Amino acid sequence: MSDLLLAARQVKYENRAFWRNPPAAFFTFAFPIMFLFIFNTVFGNDTLRLSGRSTSMSTFYVPALVAFSVISACYTNIAIGISFSREQGVLKRVRGTPLPPWVFLAGRIIHATLMAILLVVIVCAVGALVYDVDLPTNTLPSFLLALTVGAAAFASLGLAVTAVIPNADAAPAVVNASILPLLFISDIFFGPEASPDWLARIADLFPVRHFAQALLAAFNPFEAGSGFEGGHVAVMAAWGLAGIVVAARTFSWHPRG
Repeated sequence: MSDLLLAARQVKYENRAFWRNPPAAFFTFAFPIMFLFIFNTVFGNDTLRLSGRSTSMSTFYVPALVAFSVISACYTNIAIGISFSREQGVLKRVRGTPLPPWVFLAGRIIHATLMAILLVVIVCAVGALVYDVDLPTNTLPSFLLALTVGAAAFASLGLAVTAVIPNADAAPAVVNASILPLLFISDIFFGPEASPDWLARIADLFPVRHFAQALLAAFNPFEAGSGFEGGHVAVMAAWGLAGIVVAARTFSWHPRG
């Protein structure tokens, strides 16, 4: 069997294992919807008008929640899941089989990306049906490009961060400590006016803010152009390549002592 077919079968296996854990699957998809409800309840859903066009405030909540969903699926879930598999000896046993290592890791990454895409579809659908969110049309290619690059970048960073996770019990703490502060200072939960300039400059060093800004530009219904933000996409791609390099050099298949 070719490596590509093996990778496809590995994705199928990861998908089956994911859905056989209903509580985890439920909350994976419930959290973004809960946040969408909370945002609309707390911040409101007023109508915005500009240049003869109008849209609901929720239209600007959705890109932030899309970024949050992708980061949760492609960074948090991969980092914690790999750490638990390593601690339980699953990675060590897999490494001792004829399965190529890259096939196993590709299965995890591709499945996480597919779950992220499904999350995006659900969030956009709920937003459009319940909160009158305007979905992108002419800027859709830019939105899909930012989504793809962001998912790949955070998946590679999720693999890279496992190098500093000492054991499975520490995985949630390490992963949340590395991502939650960035979510709060990178315009995910609050607008750019909420952060002082010095904090915004710190956020600009990391990929979360660039991911959110690239998605927002491509989702903005008042955008007259293509919505493509090359600078933000380039920063995400650079972080993704750095994650691949670090993961290739530091990834461990054996439980930590």
